[in-house]
Amino acid sequence: MNSIRQVPTLVKSRRTEANLGAEREHFDKQQLSSISKAINSSETPVKEKHARRIILGTHREKGAYTFWSYALGFPLASSSILSWKFCHVLHKVLRDGHRNVLQDCMRHHSSLVEIGKLWMNLHDRYGQLVALYTKLLCTKMEFHAKHSEIPPNLEVTDEVLERCAGTDINNVFQLTVEVFDYLDAELRVAETVIRQLNTSIAISTLSSGQCKLAPLIQVVQDSSHLYHFTVKLLFKLHACLPADTLQGHRDRFHDQFHSLKGFFNKARDMLYFKRLIQIPKLPDSPPNFLHAASLAKHVKPVVVIPNEDEPEQQDDDDDEPEPEPLIEVSDVSTSSIQAQPLQMDIFDQAFGPPNGGFDDRDLQIESLKRDLELLRAELERVKAEAQRYITQLKSQINSLEAELEEQRAQKQRALLENEQLRMELEATRRRNAEHESLQSTFVEADKRSQATEQRYNKLKEKHTELVASHAELLRKSADTVKMLSVTQQTQEEVERTKQQLSFEVDRIKQDADMKLEEQKFEMERLKRELEEKMAEVTHINASLQSSKMTSEEMNSSMTSLQAEKERLMRSVSEKEAELSSLRQAAQVQQSSLQQERERSSRELGELQAKLQEKASQEEQLKQKLLEEQFTLLQGTVAEAENIIQDAVAKLDDPLHVRCTSSPDYLVSRAEATLTSIDKMKKGHADYLSNMGDAGGLLRALTQFSHSAADTIINGSATAHMAPTDHADRLTENCRSCATDSLQFLKDLKSKTTLQRADPASIRIIVQKILHLGQELRPKGMDVRQDELGDMVDKEMAATSAAIEEAVRRIDEMMNQARKDTSGMKLEVNERILNSCTDLMKAIRMLIISSTDLQKEIVEGGRGAATIKEFYAKNSRWTEGLISAAKAVGWGATEMVESADKVVLHTGKYEELIVCSHEIAASTAQLVAASKVKADRNSKRLSVLQQASRLVNEMAANVVASTRTGQEHLEEKDTMDFSGMSLIKLRKEEMESQVKVLELETHLENERLRLGELRKQHYSLAGVPLDQISEGNGETSSMPLHATMSPKPTKPALLKKPVLAQKPNIPPKFK
Repeated sequence: MNSIRQVPTLVKSRRTEANLGAEREHFDKQQLSSISKAINSSETPVKEKHARRIILGTHREKGAYTFWSYALGFPLASSSILSWKFCHVLHKVLRDGHRNVLQDCMRHHSSLVEIGKLWMNLHDRYGQLVALYTKLLCTKMEFHAKHSEIPPNLEVTDEVLERCAGTDINNVFQLTVEVFDYLDAELRVAETVIRQLNTSIAISTLSSGQCKLAPLIQVVQDSSHLYHFTVKLLFKLHACLPADTLQGHRDRFHDQFHSLKGFFNKARDMLYFKRLIQIPKLPDSPPNFLHAASLAKHVKPVVVIPNEDEPEQQDDDDDEPEPEPLIEVSDVSTSSIQAQPLQMDIFDQAFGPPNGGFDDRDLQIESLKRDLELLRAELERVKAEAQRYITQLKSQINSLEAELEEQRAQKQRALLENEQLRMELEATRRRNAEHESLQSTFVEADKRSQATEQRYNKLKEKHTELVASHAELLRKSADTVKMLSVTQQTQEEVERTKQQLSFEVDRIKQDADMKLEEQKFEMERLKRELEEKMAEVTHINASLQSSKMTSEEMNSSMTSLQAEKERLMRSVSEKEAELSSLRQAAQVQQSSLQQERERSSRELGELQAKLQEKASQEEQLKQKLLEEQFTLLQGTVAEAENIIQDAVAKLDDPLHVRCTSSPDYLVSRAEATLTSIDKMKKGHADYLSNMGDAGGLLRALTQFSHSAADTIINGSATAHMAPTDHADRLTENCRSCATDSLQFLKDLKSKTTLQRADPASIRIIVQKILHLGQELRPKGMDVRQDELGDMVDKEMAATSAAIEEAVRRIDEMMNQARKDTSGMKLEVNERILNSCTDLMKAIRMLIISSTDLQKEIVEGGRGAATIKEFYAKNSRWTEGLISAAKAVGWGATEMVESADKVVLHTGKYEELIVCSHEIAASTAQLVAASKVKADRNSKRLSVLQQASRLVNEMAANVVASTRTGQEHLEEKDTMDFSGMSLIKLRKEEMESQVKVLELETHLENERLRLGELRKQHYSLAGVPLDQISEGNGETSSMPLHATMSPKPTKPALLKKPVLAQKPNIPPKFK
């Protein structure tokens, strides 16, 4: 009997599990269908009903596990439109889904970042939008995960925002920056979408345009709240920090304000948004955060979503099940009510109806079920209407709150104006009290007071109106609250109706029991009547026959149940046998795994032993490498010491006394030594950090030893030609350099002193040698050698420009002379100017030929070095070119000035003749300077020489034309002395002798002055005075530059004086 009683319970539990599984399967199927329809590759906006079902699914399962399990299967990397719609749905789920959605989404944060990076690198029309949208979603999730008090829909009160910001001003500052970043991400998405779309009506009504515009609804909702947050936080920051500190925050807010206002205005004009969202209007100008009272003028922007049910279009899936209700109306009592008839049905199926007859309770229960379903549908409709009504009321409340905020702001402004008027009134009264003696002033103040009173009364009336309006709004708010309470009462009535229905079902059950008792009583009465009325025996027999048939059916049902039980027992035994076989297989597998694990452990031990042996060998090899590297270092140091000691030995060698060197060469070797010291210091540091590689230090030591030895030898050779003081200091510094170098090399040879070896003292000594070499250099070499190449090009270009300018000025003078003069003067002027023009053209040809020859010399002699390095290496020759080019340019300029003065009769013909000689000498110097380095068989050299001869001819023509013109224009007095007496002639002869003596004296003085000028010029040009003879200015046989060999070299070029004519010195270059 117990097993028979347990059959309904077992069947019920199995059916309950089956119902739960079917319900879960139905939920998964519905979520999969909604997600696949909402996220697809068609360029259409996401339908609201699909997004709503996905959001309801998150509330049902209290998370987004199902959403992400299906969403991760989409090929987001293959379709940008699919990724865009996925981001849109995820934004909606974050805003309106369950609060646990944020935690589930943070688990897939890295996947979202990877999608954004992928589409950022692809050139697609939606790719840029997807990259910006994923960045916005990541910023949103990070912000709300860090500030859990603020939900993802950003709908919080000011008190919650204040609590989230806290009292620490650093936290407020950081929160403001994060809100700025949040709003920047929102605005970047909006601006990019609007920039890609044409804002005309046609684009906003097409499905392709709506696909891009649909996510901007969520952007508008987020942006309005973020704008309000920034205003509140900035006012709080300005209340605690100085204004200068927050200048950057204000500038950033102003940029965001104008961007957000432009976005709202453009979106408000689009037809697509007009039926979906009410976008708020921002003020014309941003709030003034420097004025705390401006906070009262701030009105929180409120976004209103109109309650328009989306038309349920018939899709391809007409057989799609209806969405589940928002609120679960079935409770425990209803489930228990449904469970009891279910249990009765199961009992009836198992054992048949009571008393072996048909029971009317089944029909009643079925009717009650139908009534319950109807009432449930009615309840759903009532709840849906209540929900819609609540939504409408919320939108009205939002609009009323916005109006209330505006009224409050107006009230605050009115109170401020009232306070200002009160202050003005008090000031007026004080002024009236102070000037009671003046009646006129009192009358005028009284008038002002009356006017102020009138204004105050008007403002008071306005304030009264505002108070009344505020009270009206409060009444409207109270009415709204009442309506909400009515809605709540409606819900309570629905609950009471449900309870009444449950009570009604209980009452119907009790009535059914009572009717059962009455039927039993009626059966007894019928039995009694059966005994009395034998006529009804046939009917009773038929009833008995039917009872027998029912009993047979019950027996057959019991037989089938027994067979099912035996089948289940056989199945259980088979499963147990299969389970035992699986256990045996598992044991065999576990034993094999244990053996494999032991074998792996043995192999691991062997590998570790081999690894340790390998490590020990590697350590030995490493130690051997260190020893070999140090041995190489010691050998290199010993060789360097030999080189330095050999250089020091030459200081005292008598044969070395005849060797000389130039300061320029000494400076170049000292600079090379300084460079090698830096490399050696770097190599020493690298060797200390990695003693297994001494290559850098060995190379640096080799270079240092040779450079230091060259510096020491050349320093001693330079001292042989230097003054006594400089020679002593130079020799002493060379010996000190050798001593410090040997000490440094000695430190490198020992491991104990290797760490503290420092070449700083060597560097100081070499710098002293470098300074002495620079002091011994000629004064004319103030220009750095790396600038000589640039100076050559600049001077040649300047000379060419001076020649061009001279030709232009001569042409102008020619035209002016033709206008101003005529006759003999015009002929003389034209002859002089024509000869000057021919000379300038010849000089220009000379400059061009010299430039070409110079390029040929540089390209043929520089080898692998650069042009600047070639000029620096041949600095004396380069300086000669620069000096000659300067002289040619200066001579051309002076000739033009002299010719101008001669034409205007304000100058002397002798100046023009002297300038011609000067130009001839300067061009000769330029030719000589170019000829020194040129190849004898060079064609360009022959061209240069022809140009030089042409310049000399043209200069002679200038001199000849000048002297001829001077003879034609100067009037010579005829010397007629016939009328003079002897005494008069004697007197004139004496006066003439006096003038001759005076002129001779003046000539001698000018010659002395010219000699002093030339001496000073040679001194400035870097030529020692003892090398120049006073008579003809020729150089002595002592060379200016010497090499290491005892053989003397050629003297350097003497530079031309600036004003006087160059002496007749044969130019020679090194």
